[in-house]
Order: sequence, then C-alpha cells, then structure tokens
Amino acid sequence: MIENEKVEELFLVMQDKLDKTVSVLKEQYASIRAGRANPHILDKLQVEAYGGMSPLNQLGNVSVADARCLVISPWDKSLLKAIEKAILASNIGITPTNDGTVIRLVFPELTEERRRDLVKQIKRMGEDAKVAARNVRREAMENVKKLKTGKEISEDEAKNSEIDIEDAVKDCIETLDKAVAAKEKELLTV
Repeated sequence: MIENEKVEELFLVMQDKLDKTVSVLKEQYASIRAGRANPHILDKLQVEAYGGMSPLNQLGNVSVADARCLVISPWDKSLLKAIEKAILASNIGITPTNDGTVIRLVFPELTEERRRDLVKQIKRMGEDAKVAARNVRREAMENVKKLKTGKEISEDEAKNSEIDIEDAVKDCIETLDKAVAAKEKELLTV
C-alpha cells in the first residue's frame, strides 16, 4: 500500500489525529446527561480542597445508586461542603443533597423539549468533529502535494496516498455519524 516512509509517517500522524477527533467527541458525549445517572458527568468537576483544585474522583467514590441517582462518598467528610459548592457552580442542572456523610445527585426526568435541545447540541458537536476531520484531510493532502512538488514521491504514489487519505477520513466520518446516532437514540429513549 505505502512504500515511501514520509508518506507512511504522514498517514500515521493523520490517522492519530482522526482517532483523537473521535475520542474527543465520545468524551464530550459522556458528559451529557440523558436522564440516567452517569458518573462521567462529574469527570471534569474540580473541587477546592487542601488549598488547591482537585478532580472529584481523587477525593472520593462516585457510584450509581440506581438508574436516576449518583452517590458521592468523600474520603474526608470535611470536604462535603466544598464538593456540594463545586457541583452547584458546575451548572450541570442538578441540586445536590448532602446528608452529612454522602452527597446524592438525583437526576430528574428529562422533558421532551430538553431532549430536543440536547439532540441539537450533540448534532452540533458531531458537525464540529466532522469539520475537524476534514481539516485533518486538507492538511494531509497539502503535505502530499508538497512531497510531490519536492519530487520526494511520484505521481502514482501521490494519487494512491490521496485515495488512502480520502478512505481514512470517510471511515472517520462514518464513525462520528454512528456516535451521533447512538447518542441521539439514547437521548430520545424514554
């Protein structure tokens, strides 16, 4: 398939960027709540503790009590107020309940209107990811043209490389479309 080392390196860099595009989209989707208790919604939550900011998952356990309730059990009970404050400031739309030993987050049922808004949001994120994939394709194509004009690869190698780049980007966009469809289905399932 690829004989030239420079083309192979270019292709590996491009593939890595495409993989990162997909993983970033999936991480973003994990933080969108779909009416079910999902501990990933708290992944980016920073809590003021011990004179600095710390991720919540380093300060205690986050577990799923049932389909609609998360329980946060801090290892140091003196951090309960700080964790509660961080959750309120994070704007996730859930009011924490502090009982003195654990914090409970009860996820309310999503309204139809809120579901539609979330679907629009995930589609926008999906489109942004596709734009990123297309930018990776453009960059890779420019690099192939530079190699061709610099006489480092032949016309045939350039043509084959462009076809391989198109195929890789097409596969990435299909993967992104599947992720969008799966998240949309999850959001619209009551």
